[in-house]
Amino acid sequence: MSTASPGKGEDPARRQARRPRMRIETDPEAVERDLSRLVLTLVELVRQLVERQSIRRMEQGDLSEEQIETLGLTLMRLEEAMNELCERFDLTPADLNLDLGPLGTLLPED
Repeated sequence: MSTASPGKGEDPARRQARRPRMRIETDPEAVERDLSRLVLTLVELVRQLVERQSIRRMEQGDLSEEQIETLGLTLMRLEEAMNELCERFDLTPADLNLDLGPLGTLLPED
């Protein structure tokens, strides 16, 4: 019978398996806010792309007056909804502009 302490001379993989696994401690409110920020950032990116595409099509004359009016109202409502959601999650439009390091920011700075 061996008197060696547990773990000595034991296979390293077995020792690793016996160690308690590290867990990330997270604040549920912070996780919700960060996830909301990410989702709203993606929605804002798509909103801006649709707005630019609409302006391009309008300038090319591809849209009727009725389509232009509908698009304008829809984009205004979407912008209002985005502002309301930002307020709900205590975010500013600047919070949605992710810094991509050397590439700059995700959204154009107005």
